[in-house]
Amino acid sequence: MRVILIVPIGYIPEWLIKDVAEFVDSYYSRRGVSVKAGDSLSESLFLSAYHPFRRQFLGGAFLPTLSEIGRRAGALATVGITKVDLYEKGMNFVFGVASEKLRSAVVSIHRLRPEFYGRPSNDELLIERTVKEVMHELGHVFGLSHCPNVRCVMHFSNSVDDTDIKLPYYCPNCERKLLRNLEVVL
Repeated sequence: MRVILIVPIGYIPEWLIKDVAEFVDSYYSRRGVSVKAGDSLSESLFLSAYHPFRRQFLGGAFLPTLSEIGRRAGALATVGITKVDLYEKGMNFVFGVASEKLRSAVVSIHRLRPEFYGRPSNDELLIERTVKEVMHELGHVFGLSHCPNVRCVMHFSNSVDDTDIKLPYYCPNCERKLLRNLEVVL
């Protein structure tokens, strides 16, 4: 069975990685792909991606390293989870970024935490949001584009409210495309 590797970058609580990996595995294992947690990476590997004026990291800069780690592990895809704030050129921030070509993605929990919005800490909500963003970025890794269905996990999240509205699953149209694409890569 092929593997999706989930890699913590910096300190990410073990329970978060475990719960996210279990959810993603519950979906993908029925499609011939298992999920496992990889060893933690140091944030220092990505210091060159830091933009001091923005106080954010360029998300795409994480992908080659994650891709190489996945390649060495024989993984079908690799997803990093970090607590640093991410951006992409032309955007104020991103919850995550992915590359189909590199078979890698990175998700930031920085803006997924309720505390970022002045709300009390809520581990369950953080897990739910992180699951949705990991599923979303994996969709991109496996060739899916954004979906107009606001309940589909592939719908673009312009804000955390958009993430909260989504379900953690692919809509029937995206599911069909994903299954076709997985047949090709498996």
